[in-house]
Amino acid sequence: MNGPKPSLITPALIGGAAAGVLSGVPIFQCLCCLWIIGGAVLSAYLLSRETPDHLTAGDGALVGAFTGVFAAAASALISIPFARIQLAFLKKFFLRFQEYIPAGSRPEGLDRLLNIDVRGFSLPAFLFNLVILSLIFAALGALGGVIGASLFGRKTAANPVPPPQPGSPA
Repeated sequence: MNGPKPSLITPALIGGAAAGVLSGVPIFQCLCCLWIIGGAVLSAYLLSRETPDHLTAGDGALVGAFTGVFAAAASALISIPFARIQLAFLKKFFLRFQEYIPAGSRPEGLDRLLNIDVRGFSLPAFLFNLVILSLIFAALGALGGVIGASLFGRKTAANPVPPPQPGSPA
């Protein structure tokens, strides 16, 4: 983009909030990668509306990466109330899983998984989750931003000059 660059923060916040909320709700989590890419495409679209120039792939990747980081924060915050439900589900899953394992061939870490504490919030686990989500979502967001820049980044001239007609003076 030539000239003054518009702020990347507003489109990234809007796209990141939309993708993060959808990624944080347990019912919609199965499509979390799709939500992040879609949120980054939305951010690239909003950025393309704010600038008179065309978007480059780098602009799309940058706004997409910011979108991914904001989506990770939103997803981590939204998932806090659902953490107890998800941990209880995992504990029930592993209890049922152990029924199908012969007694002598039980994996080492299964006992630790069966003793998951489902009572409360863990700050270290939350921060670890936030860092991992930020890295993964930033990469997916950059991909979505590049896709969005290729879809919405091209600007056409306001008054294109028609090509000269054959047989007319140039």
